[in-house]
Amino acid sequence: MSRRCELTGKAVMTGNNVSHAKNRSRRRFLPNLCNVTLMSDVLNQRVRLRISANALRTVEHRGGLDSFFAKSKDSELSQKARLLKRQIQKKLVEGAVTA
Repeated sequence: MSRRCELTGKAVMTGNNVSHAKNRSRRRFLPNLCNVTLMSDVLNQRVRLRISANALRTVEHRGGLDSFFAKSKDSELSQKARLLKRQIQKKLVEGAVTA
């Protein structure tokens, strides 16, 4: 399982540990990933995702998973998230046609 957020694409970064004597050794900065279950209002189902805490805050700020996908770019999303986005868009188009 990769250490990458499924919604924002945030991944592992590398840098240096710098001591007081300015000795440098390589280190890794890991994203704060959480396993969460989010509700999609359009699909009326729960979705399990592994996302960063920052992405969870962004989803809440934008008003839920459906509105997050409406504003997100496909290049940042994982394969699973792209599939969900397409399903939500398809359901919204079907709802607009029948209404």
